[in-house]
Amino acid sequence: MKKKTLIIAEAGVNHNGSLDLAKQLIDVAAGAGVDIVKFQTFKASKIASNVAAKADYQKQTTGANDSQLSMLQKLELDEAAHDKLLAYCKEKGIAFLSTPFDLESIVMLREKGITIGKIPSGEITNLPYLEAMAKAFRHLILSTGMATMQDVQDAMAVLKTNGVAQENITVLHCNTEYPTPMQDVNLKAMEHLRQELGVEVGYSDHTLGIEVPIAAVAMGATVIEKHFTLDRNMEGPDHRASLEPAELVAMVKAIRNIESALSGPGIKIPSESEKKNMAIARKSIVAARTIAKGEILTPENITVKRPGSGISPMRWYEVCGTAAKRDFEADELITL
Repeated sequence: MKKKTLIIAEAGVNHNGSLDLAKQLIDVAAGAGVDIVKFQTFKASKIASNVAAKADYQKQTTGANDSQLSMLQKLELDEAAHDKLLAYCKEKGIAFLSTPFDLESIVMLREKGITIGKIPSGEITNLPYLEAMAKAFRHLILSTGMATMQDVQDAMAVLKTNGVAQENITVLHCNTEYPTPMQDVNLKAMEHLRQELGVEVGYSDHTLGIEVPIAAVAMGATVIEKHFTLDRNMEGPDHRASLEPAELVAMVKAIRNIESALSGPGIKIPSESEKKNMAIARKSIVAARTIAKGEILTPENITVKRPGSGISPMRWYEVCGTAAKRDFEADELITL
């Protein structure tokens, strides 16, 4: 039976540094019925140097004139903002999560009672960071964009060596290109991760649209993470590869429908809802014309028609060659 998928709506930095926009994003996530709304926690000066270049997609969405550091500084949420967002999530009845990108942010989130640690793809080769995350959180979600299987295995080893139980780690297949070309999704890699690592797997999606995360759920993803925004036309690095509010609602509905579709017994049997259709859709052996009592039943005087409430056509050769026990009118169900 398919367990409920944990749906994480990734607000990320789509608040553009505005607390008001961040709250509006929480409203959208709560209204869509997701399980968790996730932000990003960082001090720009701790994660990017003055010479760090922007990714190509960031240049396209925010311009090529300023640095990655300058871009990130405009997107920081300070500690006071985190407190307000945590309180607002509690008011709206939705879980708050944030990805820390530096050691100080790990400590701050843990001190605020966050119990799940989300490791972003870019930190999968950051040994000090991985050690700090393992010591701060007993439950971890690890994104694996840009990673080889060896990278993932090395990161898993660090986490487990530092006290995280394997069953408390969920690994997300991911591609970090925004948006991800369909031919680069490689969704079957999710199963490769499951087989090689022996952990629950999920999918962090950066494609346009909602079909790929829905497919991932059908393939067994236990966690889905998807960026969303108030408006894809807003300025900022991630808006263009994010879902708008109505699309987020549609994705959640589709995922819940897929869960229901996968919740059956797993063996081929008629469902309760369709049993009533058997007599309507199936056929029975009936008289093709008037048949007199004692007449031999042959393909010339019997045929197969609906309804299916009489003798099954699978017994055709059992019926052929027998004598009619009584008179039959055309289309009357044959009885033996």
